Amino acid sequence: MTSRQWATDSGRRTTDKAKDSGGSMNSASEREHVKGGVKIFMVVWFWLLALTGVEVFLGYKAFAVKIMIVLLMGLSVIKASLIIAYFMHLRYEKPSMAAALMPALVMVILLMFMAFPDSFRLLAMRPH
Repeated sequence: MTSRQWATDSGRRTTDKAKDSGGSMNSASEREHVKGGVKIFMVVWFWLLALTGVEVFLGYKAFAVKIMIVLLMGLSVIKASLIIAYFMHLRYEKPSMAAALMPALVMVILLMFMAFPDSFRLLAMRPH
């Protein structure tokens, strides 16, 4: 029996089994789903660690509050993007999957801009 004729327990080829949505995935189709390797995950992990180090470093610096918020929120958005793209495998999904998440992203950004003015009001009320 050749490798192309290798069959699963049900008698179908593995390629047919992978196309069947009702069956469970075999190891070959699982390997095809995750296109990133250990090397890319380690590189992303290193960048996440480096960005976290930059955030901690900035926490000890005396910047204006508005500049600090913009810097830390920008770094957090970059870190969240890396996590979503690589560790949640969104980078390897169809573009329609990413487009489906855009309304949620817009809503989060709108809610953040609604909450930020109140945080600046509370900062001004704080006793010095």
